[in-house]
Amino acid sequence: MTLRLGTRGSALALAQSRAIAQRLGADVVVIESDGDRMPGSLASLGGTGVFATALRTALRAGEVDVVVHSFKDLPTAAEPGLAIAAVPERADVRDAFVGRDGASLAELAPRARVGTGSPRRRAQLLARRPDLDVVDLRGNVDTRLSRVSTDDPERRLDGVVLAAAGLHRLGRLGEASELFGADHWPPAPAQGALAVETRAGETAAAHALDDPVARVTADAERRLLALLEAGCAAPVGAHAIVAGDDLVLSARVYALDGSAVVSATATVPVVGADAAERVAAAVVADLLAQGAADLAPLGGGA
Repeated sequence: MTLRLGTRGSALALAQSRAIAQRLGADVVVIESDGDRMPGSLASLGGTGVFATALRTALRAGEVDVVVHSFKDLPTAAEPGLAIAAVPERADVRDAFVGRDGASLAELAPRARVGTGSPRRRAQLLARRPDLDVVDLRGNVDTRLSRVSTDDPERRLDGVVLAAAGLHRLGRLGEASELFGADHWPPAPAQGALAVETRAGETAAAHALDDPVARVTADAERRLLALLEAGCAAPVGAHAIVAGDDLVLSARVYALDGSAVVSATATVPVVGADAAERVAAAVVADLLAQGAADLAPLGGGA
């Protein structure tokens, strides 16, 4: 029987899901989520986990056999009855800045209007450029990019910040003015990674897509978020890499207005099933000792 793969209907979701469907020999089934229908900021809707609910409901109901998520959009708590069967090879983890007329972030004039729907990106923008007017932004990639190219003074933005992976998957990475290095501008935990989810006990078909490096780095970043008891919309950036025999995790927690930040890094041997847990615990202990819990609201559905 041909597998049915569930996905959201945005151009980005379809692009990344079709690539997975092709590797699985699956048919694509489009499922609309509340996050796609409802207006308002992601924070007001309860965080990016709102996009996963409809997909998971369809998976449980047997309407589809596998679903594909942007891993950063998933709450960190385990979902009863379901399993992450695979984390395929990870794409570029960095954030990209798309500036009007190719301008970089540093080249923008004071009070320039920059759009993002992410509290983390808002804090990072203000930490680097406190003179900016950061505008809450929703919509798909095309909608966001159109705010930079439009001449409508009410909609016009001087720049937007997006995930480089999404731009690449849509063939639009060339529109980026600059890419922010993950060492100095850490991305959302698990950014650039996909999560292929199935019902528990039915992981075999998708497990062949699993990439060990993508899995352990994304798991380390998400364990950090969970141990901080932080929601996926919290102002937290994290970046893990495998360097030789070591797993290295760095993270930053920002004040929402960008006025303060705490950072920490830890390294553990990558061997062992608990490597992600160990490195995340070490980084979290350091962040909390520096007052991360008092710096920003971390709660929100982890």
